[in-house]
Amino acid sequence: MNTKRHAVCDSHGRPLNLFVTAGQVSDYIGARAMVSSLTKVYWLLGDRGYDADWFREALKNKGIRACIPGRKQRKKPVKYDKHRYKRRNRIEIMFGRLKDWRRVETRYDRCPKVFLSAIALVALVIYWL
Repeated sequence: MNTKRHAVCDSHGRPLNLFVTAGQVSDYIGARAMVSSLTKVYWLLGDRGYDADWFREALKNKGIRACIPGRKQRKKPVKYDKHRYKRRNRIEIMFGRLKDWRRVETRYDRCPKVFLSAIALVALVIYWL
């Protein structure tokens, strides 16, 4: 069983909001679930999986600037701040810290609710430290 973990982090790489989807589901599902929970944010850094016109438009309507590179199949390239995008490593480091916990990495829990609870507990410890 595969899962995708979606997270909203602050500028220090601390997780603020978590969402879990099935592994075969598109990243757009996670983006749609997370966009409503965004509060006062100026920039959103995301990987190519979140590149969609509707997602960029939803962020723009909330007053958030998107720093998401375009997909390679995109006919018209999208401009993004490459210098700011390099800060995305903080998000990857946060996911690495989540995976330091064996229970999260190997996914012992088969129930998605229990798995998300384990991730939330680990995220709380990460946020605390």
